[in-house]
Amino acid sequence: MPTVLRWKGYRFHFWSGDRGEPPHVHVSKARSEAKIWLEPVAVAKAIDFADHELHEVVRKVEEHRETFLEAWYEHFGY
Repeated sequence: MPTVLRWKGYRFHFWSGDRGEPPHVHVSKARSEAKIWLEPVAVAKAIDFADHELHEVVRKVEEHRETFLEAWYEHFGY
C-alpha cells in the first residue's frame, strides 16, 4: 500500500490488490475515503468527505496526476 503523497493530513496511496483496474489513487484522512480515477481525473467513490474537501482533493490529484501515473505504472510493473 504505497503512499505517493501526504498533504494537509490527506494520504494519497495505492492498494496493491488493485492491479487490473484502471489507474487511480485512494485518498484518506481520518474517517474519509475516496477513490479517484487518473485517466481522466474523476471521483469513483467518496465516503464522508465534505463537498469542499473533495473539490480540494480532486484539484490536488489534477495537479499531481502525472506523478501519480508514473508511480502507478512503476508499482504495478507496466
